[in-house]
Amino acid sequence: MQGFGVDIGGSGIKGCVVDLDRGELVGERVRIETPQPALPDPVCDVVAEIVQGFGWTERVGVTYPGVMKSGVAFTAANMDASWIGTDVATLMDDRIPGTVQTLNDADAAGLAEMAYGAGKGERGLVLMLTFGTGIGSALFIDGTLVPNCEFGHIEVDGQDGEKAASANAKEREDLSYPQWAARVDRYLDTLEKSLWPDLIVVGGGVSKKAHKWVPLLSTRTRVVPAALLNDAGIVGAALAASQRVGQ
Repeated sequence: MQGFGVDIGGSGIKGCVVDLDRGELVGERVRIETPQPALPDPVCDVVAEIVQGFGWTERVGVTYPGVMKSGVAFTAANMDASWIGTDVATLMDDRIPGTVQTLNDADAAGLAEMAYGAGKGERGLVLMLTFGTGIGSALFIDGTLVPNCEFGHIEVDGQDGEKAASANAKEREDLSYPQWAARVDRYLDTLEKSLWPDLIVVGGGVSKKAHKWVPLLSTRTRVVPAALLNDAGIVGAALAASQRVGQ
């Protein structure tokens, strides 16, 4: 059984066919730089270009890096402000054959990890965090998604947690892995005081080098790298489209 997922990010838009039985990409994914400024119409045009390039005509899952409700974007922390109030689902439907399922990007990554990866079979409260342009988050209670949990914007030392602890912050300030891990530690400590999770799964592009920073963390909660690495958003989007999961 196959599906198709597209993952919209602040710096890149990625898409591919997905094997839904195994949770793996089928062939090479396509990545196109996110148009700047990241306005709705140009971004949706890129999504359509990726889908059409594969000749895909069935259901498509598309992630968005912000709060999504009934296909409408409610936040745009790392996108252009014009996304707020935009009916993303309708914009996609106008360009892409088949039916489009929209959802938050971290929720999609979490769905993939819970179905196929580091969270598979885990009970209790599992927190998925994606470190990229910002910090995305997905929360699961006994395997059930609690959608649109924007924990990247939890205040840490007077600012959004993602301002100091995102992968973008590491690159922007040229931080070493030990320096950045200390910031991630501080961020996770703040989350732990309120959530008390049983497992934290960390993903995003920086998860490829998890061995350089995850062992440096001192959090109470067990922290493990995402098994699907940076493909989790694509896989989760395809899974959401197949299962009609989304907002």
